Amino acid sequence: MRYMMFISHDEAVRNQEIPPALLEAMGTFIEQNIKSGVLLDTAGLQPTAAGFRIRLAKGRLKVTDGPFTESKEVVGGFAICECRDRAHALEVATKFMDLHREHWPSFEGTSEVRPYESQ
Repeated sequence: MRYMMFISHDEAVRNQEIPPALLEAMGTFIEQNIKSGVLLDTAGLQPTAAGFRIRLAKGRLKVTDGPFTESKEVVGGFAICECRDRAHALEVATKFMDLHREHWPSFEGTSEVRPYESQ
């Protein structure tokens, strides 16, 4: 089953330097999971200032350019994983967040994990 994993955090995190130890640990984590076939794709997203939103309400479309100042947390990145089951997806996502806890103790964020079926 495929899972989409998002990481959300305060957008101000983008202005902070990522600890080199986290970058190194993430490199190893990503490499291992790509080789094992678990990690299919991953990327960090650019700041919301580079994006836009399209909202449909009351039959009308409204386009809003970023940044989205009303957002407390933004999606900062994603990963697409092929996991055996929910428990395996939980294990992968927990390890990802644990690397942040270990190598960037001041980081605060959320990883949301949702299964999906490929078409």
